[in-house]
Order: sequence, then structure tokens, then C-alpha cells
Amino acid sequence: MEGWRASSLSSWLSAPPQFPFVCSPSCALCAVLTSVLCLFCAVALCVGVYFVFNLVPWFPRKPKDLDAINDKCLQMGEALSSDHPGATDPVYRSRRVEVTALAKKYRHGEKIPEVDYTESEEGVWRVVYGTLRKLWTTHACKEHRYILPLLETNCGYSEDNVPQLQHISEFLQDCTGWRLRPVTGLLSSRDFLAGLAFRVFHSTQYLRHPAKPLYTPEPDLCHEILGHVPLFADPAFADFSQEIGLASLGASDEDISKLASVYWFTVEFGLTKENGSVKAYGAGLLSSFGELEYCLSGQPKLIPFDPAIAAVTPYPITTYQPVYFVTESFEDAKKKISEFAKTLNRPFSVRYNPYTQNIEVLDSKEKILQFANILKSDMNTLTDALFHLKP
Repeated sequence: MEGWRASSLSSWLSAPPQFPFVCSPSCALCAVLTSVLCLFCAVALCVGVYFVFNLVPWFPRKPKDLDAINDKCLQMGEALSSDHPGATDPVYRSRRVEVTALAKKYRHGEKIPEVDYTESEEGVWRVVYGTLRKLWTTHACKEHRYILPLLETNCGYSEDNVPQLQHISEFLQDCTGWRLRPVTGLLSSRDFLAGLAFRVFHSTQYLRHPAKPLYTPEPDLCHEILGHVPLFADPAFADFSQEIGLASLGASDEDISKLASVYWFTVEFGLTKENGSVKAYGAGLLSSFGELEYCLSGQPKLIPFDPAIAAVTPYPITTYQPVYFVTESFEDAKKKISEFAKTLNRPFSVRYNPYTQNIEVLDSKEKILQFANILKSDMNTLTDALFHLKP
């Protein structure tokens, strides 16, 4: 194997390949692309050895591969911790088993099964929705405020109706290509982040205990579709979230921990600048009446978002956050995540193919050539659009 790597790399360096997309030897753009891709191809030959010797943790390549993590729930789901409000309520526990059974049976390509919510569950939803909706007008970011009415019109969001995941998933696909997938409970950071790479969000379908409608020790339906879902319909946020997922594929355990922290301080508890003020976009804030007020009260410390710092910053799970990171914009956050991903210890690159919805590992000349042709086509489209753009 080492001899093969050395001879192959030597041949590449001594006789660089010719790329069919080159339109002219004098084209500056093609010259730059050729130089970059020659180096990329040489590195790709060396990267193959990591996969051959199974040095890279398994990660899904196709959406249906997510079925493999369907039952890998770490905690909650059917089994409730002793301090959970519903731990000693047999009726609530039985209901949890009934709802999570639907997620266990789900497989990629199927319609998400509907849940016939009870009067008690509808009552919980009514309290949570009505309470939070008043606060969103002053505390939520503009993207959340813009998309919520669209969800009310298209997906049945209202105080008197608990929306179904299938309807929401179809709406998200039309907006940004994101989809929902039912899950039984909390997944590992690696499994959860992997879903984001496919523009898939794992969502629970059960609701919190009626004894404490404004509190939950775990993600529930209210957290998922009131906190997370609205932002997944925003193109910039959708791309930013996927960037974290793509960076996690094949990453080491140490880097997964870093990415999970970055996710925590952004997608879950992130703040963003907006017209000279600061607003909330993190789902953990947008779905929590108390912490949504607290995060903008002037009490906690607000610092500029830096993924390198966020990746190693400890955080509490059962109390309000003492520190919140503030992004300039979702576009800026995506750019910073992309740069941060380059510092991770992963010897290969991946891309999401929007046509096949698969993950491609760029580890061969053929794959790199295909990607180069896509870039060439996109550049031609961009050039043509700029040419026809009226001044």
C-alpha cells in the first residue's frame, strides 16, 4: 500500500493530468482551477488509505443510511429520568411509549405517521404557543418573525391545533430542501449532526408533561417545531446549519465534541445582530419563555461568535447560559464555520449532492472532475447572469 501511494503520487506530480473543462490555455480562471485540482487529486490518492484501513468513523452516505440510527436513542424517549415531571405518571409514560413506537417504525421515504394528540396534549401546546408567541414579536430574530405566519398559513400552526411533522416537512422541502424525520429521543452528537449534513432534522413527536407546560428537561415537539423549524425555512440559516453537519462526517470523537459545542452556542442558544440590536435565533431560546427573556435582559455575558472559542467553552445543561455568542449574520456564521472546519483533523473533503441527496467523498480523480464540471457550469451561469444584468 505504501509503495502504491508513493508511486501514484510521484506520477501525478511528474505528469499533472489534463482536465477536460479547460476552455483555453490562456484562460486565467481555468489555470487557477487546474492548479488547485492537481493538488487536490494528489492528496486524494493519499486519503484513500484512511478508508482502506478503516481509520475513519462510519458515517452515512445516503439518506436511507439514517435508518441505521433510528433506534439509537441515548436517553429519554420511553425511559424517563427520575426528575422528569412525568416520571411517576403511568398514563404519561404509557403515552410516550405509544408515540415513540411510531418513530421506531419509520423508514426513509415513508410519510411521517400522524399523531392523534389528546386533549391534555393540546392543552400543553395551547399554553406554550400562546405564551411564546407574544414574546417572539420583541425577542425573536426577523427570520423567525417572518416565517412564523407562513407556518400558520401553510402548516396549521395555531393555539388550537398541534401541527403534524409531515405537513411541516413538505413545507420545508419547498422552502430550502430540508426535511424532518421522527426520532424516539436524544441521539448522540455524532448521529444527530450527521442528519444535518443531509438537510434532515430529527424531531420528536411527544409533548412535555402537562404539570409543567412551560418547562421541559428534554427536547419535545414544542421545542422542535417552535424553536428549530421556522429557521430551517430560511435559506441562509439552512445552509449554515448544514455546514456544521457536513463538518461532522468522519470527524474524530474530539472534533465531534467541538462541533457539538459550536452547535449548542449557535443553533440552540445563538443570538444575532439586527438593526443595531440583538435578537434570539437559537431554538433553546425561542422555545423557552424564561430564557428568552433572560438572554436579552443584560444579565448574561454576550460575546462575538468565534467557533474556535465556542468549541471549547463549557456550558450548563440544566440552567440558563452564563454566556451567549452573537453572530453578525447567518452568512457570516456559515463562513466562519467553513473556516473552522478546515482546522479539524479530517483527511478528506465531502460535499452534499443536491440532485441525489447523497454525500460524496472527494477522494478520486473522477469525482473531482465531476465536481469541477459542476463548478464550471455554475460559473458560466453566473457570468451569463452578470452579463444580462441591467446597470
